[in-house]
Amino acid sequence: MKKLASLTALALATTLAGCTGSAHSNRSLDSVHQPIVRNSIYHFDVATSGSELPPSEQGRLQGWFDAMGIRYGDRIAIEDPSLYGNSGAQAAIRAMVERRGLLLSDAVPVTTGAIAPGSVRVVVTRATAHVPGCPDWASKSSINVGNATSSNYGCATNSNLAAMVADPNDLIKGATTDRNDPAAATRPIQTYREKPQTGAGELKGSATSGGGNQ
Repeated sequence: MKKLASLTALALATTLAGCTGSAHSNRSLDSVHQPIVRNSIYHFDVATSGSELPPSEQGRLQGWFDAMGIRYGDRIAIEDPSLYGNSGAQAAIRAMVERRGLLLSDAVPVTTGAIAPGSVRVVVTRATAHVPGCPDWASKSSINVGNATSSNYGCATNSNLAAMVADPNDLIKGATTDRNDPAAATRPIQTYREKPQTGAGELKGSATSGGGNQ
């Protein structure tokens, strides 16, 4: 019996910061419009064979990764209900993830539905961020007796930050690392210096066909 791929999206919303008050009475320099981070959880079950992941299942998983557009910021984990663990299948999945420049996460989120015997579950957690209620030009009256900030205050900055951050979860808690790698810090500068500038090369001539003589 052919197993059907299971796909579940669980919306988990987390606010970056609480509102500091209504836009009508905010007299501080803190914006009431803050990014909201939402984590969606997707999972895909693949069948193992003797603790290994068959090529057919690897192809199915590869197609799912392509359809999902796996990218930096996604957290990928393996949920293996086997008592002894499917080490070969886990190694194959790890290699597929690493070929995309990502690493497996040790934290496995809670998913819905039971995993069929002889299968492992690949779980992808994807975070998105947006600032609700922006732009907000009209919620505050033009009469500003409380000397409050504009109702649109902070919309541009926080909306741009939410759109540009590579991993929205960093808005909740900044990225931490136990390693201090100078090479990682200087890589952007090195790339900028070594990359050839646009238009640095000479113009290439191209043959043109002229009209007939009269």
